[in-house]
Amino acid sequence: MTDERETSGEKPSLPERQANSRRSPFLIVGLGNPGLEYLWTPHNAGFMAIDRIAQQVGIVVQNRRCRAMTATCQIAGRPVVLAKPETFMNLSGSAVAALVDEFEADPAQDLLVIYDELDLVLGSFKIRERGSPAGHNGARSVTGALGTQEWLRLRIGVGPNLPPEAIAAGGGRPGREYLLSPMSKRDLTVMDEVLDRVSTAVRRILSDGPGPAMNEFNRKD
Repeated sequence: MTDERETSGEKPSLPERQANSRRSPFLIVGLGNPGLEYLWTPHNAGFMAIDRIAQQVGIVVQNRRCRAMTATCQIAGRPVVLAKPETFMNLSGSAVAALVDEFEADPAQDLLVIYDELDLVLGSFKIRERGSPAGHNGARSVTGALGTQEWLRLRIGVGPNLPPEAIAAGGGRPGREYLLSPMSKRDLTVMDEVLDRVSTAVRRILSDGPGPAMNEFNRKD
């Protein structure tokens, strides 16, 4: 896909030129569960993000490779592989590791994993360059399969907006049943807006790097 700046005469930025010089593509993996019954559940926020990015670049994620559904494209001038593992959430790491091996990617520089986060309120998201998987089984699987916590992640908030006193008391926090139940129309409307911002953030990561993206999108409203 042609970058609009190529036709306008605008030159790519230095980070873009450096990215273009890399041999391996950039891997963007969204975590979730395959199957129609999980399609619109909070736990599939990562899959939703991949589909939104694919939609905006005019492709469909439908090729089977490395135990995942994949598609290739260009974003911000860099070759990109979009992927949705078919291994189910708790075994996501096997697909991610297979993709890293297949494309000779460096997890610390060439990988972004997108997944849901109960500890973030629906309507928000955060970008982090590294860290523990906390209680997320998919993230834990990725860390275990790669043997490192040094991989970029974008966590999409799916948690309900609980009052501070409920959070402090530790009560009312949803779990497995909430994550695997279809989202309400109201929540899907909020998620729809978030997915557009996530797609914009991904472009920012690819054009300028994680640091500028975090400065822009991790700020509190």
